[in-house]
Amino acid sequence: MQNILEELERRRQAAKLGGGEKRIASQHAKGKLTARERITVLLDEGSFEETDMFVEHRSYEFGMENQRIPGDGVVTGRGYIDGRLVYVFSKDFTVFGGSLSGAHAAKIVKIQKMALTNGAPIIGLFDAGGARIQEGVESLAGYADIFLQNTLASGVIPQISVIMGPCAGGDVYSPALTDFIFMVKDTSYMYVTGPDVVKTVTNEVVTHEELGGASVHAKKSGVADGAFDNDLECLAEVRRLIGFLPLSNREKPPVREPFDEPDRDEPSLDSLVPANPNKPYDIKELILKTVDEADFFEIAPDYAKNIVVGFGRLDGQPVGLVANQPLALAGVLDIDSSKKAARFVRFCDAFDIPIVTFVDVPGFMPGTKQEYGGLIKNGAKLLFAYAEATVPKLTVITRKAYGGAYDVMSSKHLRGDVNYAWPSAEIAVMGAKGAVEIIFRKEAGDPEALAAREAEYKDRFANPFVAAKLGYIDDVIMPHGTRRRLIRALRTLKNKQAENPWKKHDNIPL
Repeated sequence: MQNILEELERRRQAAKLGGGEKRIASQHAKGKLTARERITVLLDEGSFEETDMFVEHRSYEFGMENQRIPGDGVVTGRGYIDGRLVYVFSKDFTVFGGSLSGAHAAKIVKIQKMALTNGAPIIGLFDAGGARIQEGVESLAGYADIFLQNTLASGVIPQISVIMGPCAGGDVYSPALTDFIFMVKDTSYMYVTGPDVVKTVTNEVVTHEELGGASVHAKKSGVADGAFDNDLECLAEVRRLIGFLPLSNREKPPVREPFDEPDRDEPSLDSLVPANPNKPYDIKELILKTVDEADFFEIAPDYAKNIVVGFGRLDGQPVGLVANQPLALAGVLDIDSSKKAARFVRFCDAFDIPIVTFVDVPGFMPGTKQEYGGLIKNGAKLLFAYAEATVPKLTVITRKAYGGAYDVMSSKHLRGDVNYAWPSAEIAVMGAKGAVEIIFRKEAGDPEALAAREAEYKDRFANPFVAAKLGYIDDVIMPHGTRRRLIRALRTLKNKQAENPWKKHDNIPL
């Protein structure tokens, strides 16, 4: 028996070495952790239980029968983050460059099915060179098997992808189907076709970083929801994100004991909105001063900066926050911000996370670029997301709420549960100057008359009371009491029940 136990330990150690010491050293030289080191950092200490450690590929083509390494380039298993179950797979670049074979794919599919069956998040750590060419169509079939499981799990369990090295070709579509994608600066990149193919087809000369680096996807394409300086910081932030999320759509988000007083007032908010309606201010200040312990996990902070989305807590209850950002493009809604916010709202609704919306929006972005790019349909995505959401929806209008953008931003008309406004709120079809120039165009040659009309319009609409009289605003609140009022409203919505008409699925304007 002792010999058998020693042989088992030898095999385990061989599997844990992956591609060997030399390749591990090469990984470290690039500033990257190995697949197993990443799992150790991600999960609670000693909690990882590995599956399929001894799986090997089944290929006999091109000499592959002489190259078999236990695990076949991906480490899979389950463990815990802050005592809560998660499933994980981590691609091992030291083994065949992390390339995907049929056996490799089967390991991932198995862990995906386990996560779905047991109702727990799945986290994928990507560092791989794409499909294993020696296996041909079998590797392509493996990708499709993974994509199917991603799709079936969508909205059922949280799916998080972390790009920590190369991620190219078929490998990119699994992350694209998941809920959140995070990247590591300088060491990770994503693209469908690499620089060599791009040069051949389009004659463009680009580097890996220019084509699909973390800065490209976090700032320009919006593919990545965050970019971090190194593996350790990235994995620590993934742990933090998991703390806001339910394990599946079968349970409520995790409530924790807050250290922040629920009735805390914030007097500085009374002077947050400038007297000049065209002067910007930072909406993140409102978020940080409203949520518990100023703890806000922002999603996609470098993309579509004119809208801010992310997770926080109110009295220990996780909430999703959506806010127009006056510091960027005056907080206007455009194509990118509409898509960013719509996807976030739909995630919150899928996982029963209440949505808090802070509104300061002058309207939709005008111009041919936006119209040619499909602003109408992209803006409708955000409208659709808010309208279909059945989770508790709380809204606070801080300043401007103009035109159709007022409707879109979780208005009472889209089933907003509790809609507040600050005294500084302006709810109207458009700003006073533009409105007067249209209504009283016959007086265009008389500046004094127009100025008087503008003052009249402001008196009529540059306040929240017209909407309040109609019941579109539930109350006009003092800014310093925003946290207290939101928490009290959230408590009343704890047992909210709302359903949409039966349907196989909706047809959101994609």
